[in-house]
Amino acid sequence: MNRRLRRELGMGGAVVTGLGSMLGTGIFVSIGLATGAAGPAVLVAILLAGLLATANALSSAQLAAEHPVSGGTYEYGYEFVHPIAGFAAGWMFLCAKSASAATAAIGLAAYSVQLFGFSARWRTPLACGLAVALTLFVVGGMRRAFQLNLVIVSITVLALLAFVGAGAPSAITGGLGAFRPFLRPILSAHASPWSALLEAVALMFVAFTGYGRIATLGEEVRRPRTTIPRAIAFTVASVGVLYLAVAVVAIGAAGAEGLASATDADAAPLAIIARSFPWNGVAEVVAIGALTALAGVLLNLLLGLSRVVLAMARRGDLPRVLGHIDQSGRTPWPAVLVMGAVVTALAAIGDIRITWSFSAFTVLLYYSLTNLAALALPPGARLYPPWIAWAGLAGCLVVAFQLESAVWSIGLLVLGVGLFCRWGLHRLDPALR
Repeated sequence: MNRRLRRELGMGGAVVTGLGSMLGTGIFVSIGLATGAAGPAVLVAILLAGLLATANALSSAQLAAEHPVSGGTYEYGYEFVHPIAGFAAGWMFLCAKSASAATAAIGLAAYSVQLFGFSARWRTPLACGLAVALTLFVVGGMRRAFQLNLVIVSITVLALLAFVGAGAPSAITGGLGAFRPFLRPILSAHASPWSALLEAVALMFVAFTGYGRIATLGEEVRRPRTTIPRAIAFTVASVGVLYLAVAVVAIGAAGAEGLASATDADAAPLAIIARSFPWNGVAEVVAIGALTALAGVLLNLLLGLSRVVLAMARRGDLPRVLGHIDQSGRTPWPAVLVMGAVVTALAAIGDIRITWSFSAFTVLLYYSLTNLAALALPPGARLYPPWIAWAGLAGCLVVAFQLESAVWSIGLLVLGVGLFCRWGLHRLDPALR
């Protein structure tokens, strides 16, 4: 009989988990990447990404409330659509969030280099070392991870408020000139400005998807039917406001080109921009906040990844040894260790634009399947009208293919490899034939 995880999280724990997942790579790294795609129009991209994330969040919330187990859309696809859809969702989740976790590790190392004055050549080895260290911490269990999350979120919010407060005078002095022309691709390969804007939406969308950690931890949340929707709504709304505030100050103070180039060169844009503020010590405060935030993202991604691996191993879609849980019922340690190794390997690439773009494409496919599963819910189980899921499905598919063709080509190839591996596992296991 499969051992089940304990329900240890209430509303506060679910919100802290969501905030810890969202307040990290999105605000400290991806705003700069998206600005490189669309210029000051990143403000519109944040709003559009937030709306798309809201539609997806509502689909996730009603699915998690109806079917509250670990695994997220992997389980929903199996339950409401088809086993192949479920596997595809699980596989895309693993790809997307492994790449996101690697991006967080690279960003964490970059801000460490800025704060402590290390040589830039240490960035990639440091990223790999941090991924290993946090993997070992996650093996310790959910309760200990939640306690660290609470500390991380508190420090991160204070650091971001310091950035906004200290940078506001510089942004006001700069006036509206930094935002003109509004839609101007800077580092994007797209010839069309509107395609560049949609690319920015894709890059910013990933920054909102931390709410999915709440849904994938559904087996560990108390009263999931009410707790999960409320926690998701709160995290999406509050983080969206903070993203906009930081983007306005960063562009107003340094210009869109300055923000984009700082991200492309050093992967630590907010700390670099904060050096120009008139208040001493703000850059260090921001760097410390980035360290805690990115550590929180990496921590929560490792938690979410391991829970999806757990669900897939239980069904035989991954080797069954990965479905083992320790005697306390708190940690699927083989799943944690395997995903930690994958994240470490991706962090060794050392390029945040590659890892983040790949994460964007695969997570958009994942949420396409989330919305498809929400459309398959029985009418009595729906919390929201079907048009919300239709909007989420269409938005995800349109935005996903605005990324560079090399990104989505590799993404589709990886999906094909995953489906082939699943076929092989099922052929080898007589119980699954």
